[in-house]
Amino acid sequence: MRSEKTIVLALLIQLFVAAFSSFLVVGLVSLYDPGSTQGTYSVEIAVSGNASDDLEAVVETGEAREAVVYPSRDDALSAFTNREVDAVLHGTVGPDGRIQVEAVAPEGDFRTTLIVVQVKETLSDLERERRDELAHRLDQRPLDPPPRPDANPYFGFTYTILVPMLAFLPAFISGSIASDSIAEELERGTLELLRVAPLSVPQIIDGKAIAMISIAPAQAALWLLFLELNGTAIANPLYVLLLVASLTAVLVVIGAALAIAIGVRREAQLLYSLLALGLFGASMLLPESPPNLVAKLAIGSPTSVTYLSVGALAVLGVVGYWAIRRFVATTPID
Repeated sequence: MRSEKTIVLALLIQLFVAAFSSFLVVGLVSLYDPGSTQGTYSVEIAVSGNASDDLEAVVETGEAREAVVYPSRDDALSAFTNREVDAVLHGTVGPDGRIQVEAVAPEGDFRTTLIVVQVKETLSDLERERRDELAHRLDQRPLDPPPRPDANPYFGFTYTILVPMLAFLPAFISGSIASDSIAEELERGTLELLRVAPLSVPQIIDGKAIAMISIAPAQAALWLLFLELNGTAIANPLYVLLLVASLTAVLVVIGAALAIAIGVRREAQLLYSLLALGLFGASMLLPESPPNLVAKLAIGSPTSVTYLSVGALAVLGVVGYWAIRRFVATTPID
């Protein structure tokens, strides 16, 4: 195993995710939903113009932003250039009562993402207030804007990103190991030595494939157990594991087929990686993609389409494994 650098690196990545899961969740959620950092990072926004009073009031309503009033646009921009403030909002009330707002934010980096989120929220809050203030001018009251969602970003990230990642990573690794193992036997000519033993070629393929198909759901079960122990409930763990096993079977069949067809480790590994990524990307076009399947099962809101998709993937895995096994039983492999 120490000589298999790709496999060892993949295992180390998984161990890193497990060891620093809390740290990674907090950091990745900040990228997934920058608004979740409210209370930990305060954005100072310079406001100016004849609408500065309105802007100041709206800015101060946010938990993660503060308003600094400047007498003119030039003063506000000067403070922004000197990094005394994080952003600038210059508001001007026109003759028709409309407020035109010019927003200035720093160039792109991670800090910019947080600042832009707060600026957008400020402008959205201003829009809501102006709608309420001017509602009396309308002959008919418009529909109320949708209420602000009060969801926990860590909840959404855990079930839509973290759980699918932990479930599918072992499956991709298993397919890679199966492809690598079979291709290496063919490349080095050691498959002929294995056939000296009282084993047929299908049985040799069984030994390699079944081990990989079994280890992925076992590893995914450990991930789900760790999540349960840390307070993240998984509603349908058996269906999640069935989905992982089915996907693993499909990927192992793909890896084994490529290894048998190509017989060279590097080419087989490269083609497997490209094909697996391509198929995974194409699966996003399905009515329910694999990450959505895992998320719905884990959160406890599966639909009939969810169960049908899991069943279809299981059938595909079984049929694919039967086909590859029948192929090696009837076709000489050099």
